[in-house]
Amino acid sequence: MHNEPVNAYEDLVQAIVTKGVHDPRLLRAMRRVPRSEFVPPDLTARAYLDQPLPIPHGQVTTQPSLVAKMIEALGLAGSEHILEVGTGYGFQTALLAHLSGFVWSVERWSDVAVTARANLARLGILNVEVAVGDGTEGLPEHAPYDAILISAAFPRVPPPLVEQLALGGRLIQPIGPGGEERVVLFEKGSEGLMRRRTIVGAHFVRLYGAHAFPG
Repeated sequence: MHNEPVNAYEDLVQAIVTKGVHDPRLLRAMRRVPRSEFVPPDLTARAYLDQPLPIPHGQVTTQPSLVAKMIEALGLAGSEHILEVGTGYGFQTALLAHLSGFVWSVERWSDVAVTARANLARLGILNVEVAVGDGTEGLPEHAPYDAILISAAFPRVPPPLVEQLALGGRLIQPIGPGGEERVVLFEKGSEGLMRRRTIVGAHFVRLYGAHAFPG
């Protein structure tokens, strides 16, 4: 299935460690999930570079080190119920599935969702379901979620996602207008959503939906 030399995987993992990611469970998952299975076929030669890659509808896959930083900040223990907004081709989804109990992922584009489902199924990743819809609405029928990870930018967290986050749960979202953001970790307390810390600066595509940018 994989023609890349082993050191291609390891070079990417080491690039991620260099960026400050040290969670051993996460790094183990990175080694087990071949990114080449989650990029367009004509871009597999670039799969193990630490860079975003284009996918349909003007979208891009998230840079692997940025994926790793966001997942590490969630502090997953292994049993969590997770909501992911923005499936893309499923690489981040696969990592989350390795590190949690179950992942519900929402993708805006049906053709992209079909590809993600095929990618995940091909690798035997079964504790995940990819839904097509408006990610800003979440998936209330499966709430509450222990963690929510949003892979697109908007200046505020969509209210339905705050409602669907469990008390004590963590949420990560790029906060900004799209193109220059701060990736922020929030935690839900009795008073509502609390901003915990900025993880990193980054560039994300915009979040579209009923509770974000109109599109």
